[in-house]
This record gives sequence, C-alpha cells and structure tokens, in this order.
Amino acid sequence: MFIDLTDEELVELAVAENPEAFGEIVRRWDRKIFALCFGMLGREDEARDAAQEAFIAAYRGLARFRGEAKVSSWLHRIAVNQCLTTKRKARTRSEEFIDEDKAEEERYFVASERTSPSRTTEANERLNLVRQAVTSLPSELRQVVVMKEFEDMTFQEISDTLDLPLSTVKSRLYTALRQLRMKLERVPLEIA
Repeated sequence: MFIDLTDEELVELAVAENPEAFGEIVRRWDRKIFALCFGMLGREDEARDAAQEAFIAAYRGLARFRGEAKVSSWLHRIAVNQCLTTKRKARTRSEEFIDEDKAEEERYFVASERTSPSRTTEANERLNLVRQAVTSLPSELRQVVVMKEFEDMTFQEISDTLDLPLSTVKSRLYTALRQLRMKLERVPLEIA
C-alpha cells in the first residue's frame, strides 16, 4: 500500500492521522536506527530501548517535521539524541558499556560467512577487537564512525543529522580512524 511512497510522503500521511503510514516509516528504518543505537551504545538491550524511544519521539514530533532535512536524517538525529540521553543516564549509574555477550552483537557488524572454523574464529577475534576499540572511543567520535562506516551515511548526511559543520564531521572521522588504527596496532592478533 505504501511501497511507492517516499518517506516524506509517509510523514505527510502520518501527520494527517494515518498511523499505518508511520508504521511503514518504522518498518523501513527500524533496522538502521537499531544498528546506529547499537553502534553508539554497545549493548543490545540499551540499543533496542533507545531505538524504540527514538521512534516514539519521532511519532510525537511528526507535526514539527518541516521537511528541511530528509526523514532519514531527522530519524538519525532523534536516535543520536536518544543514545546520548541513555548514556548520560547510564553514566550516573556507573554502568559499563561493553557487553561480554559477543555472539548477538557480531551479527550486526559483519555478514555471516560459510567458512572454516579457523577463519570464523579469526574473524570473530578481529571483530571483537574492532568492537572494543570502537566502543572505547569518546562518544562524539564513536557516533561519526558508526554513522559513516556502519550506517554508510555520507558526510553531508552526518553533518545534517548531528547539526555540525561538514569540516567538523570530517575531522572527527579522521581523528577516530587514527585512534582506532593506533589501538588496533597495539593488539596484534595471533592466528596460527
């Protein structure tokens, strides 16, 4: 029913009190918003909650959407704000953001491969190192890395989403990638 409509047209329908239209927006963006939240928070349970809260906030804010940015940028901005709120709350509770249950996390960062057990083990070890390195970045750097490298957003989309100058986005990504490279070079992966 809504397949041929753009996200912007769906927002117009949702504002006109068609809840199924917003449901289609959620179906289109649920996975990407969850992946963004997961990349920023590092815990599946927190990411699910943050993504759900982001969609609730978007639904409540439909009337304020003016179309100055793409719906995707608007949703990403809401999700980033929700993640920052979640992290602030967690910080006051002194929670740790790295979850030791890697099996569930790995499916969001790499496609599964039908390979030998040794290659699977090697890929899992590398993934764990990258995951830990990304999670250890300061939040302003981590969010840019997640949006660019995992969400495949353009610099302009990230700039619009985070309401930052394009040069700041590029600088943060450069800094983050340099820090990641340094962290990963310090931990050699020994594979037989």
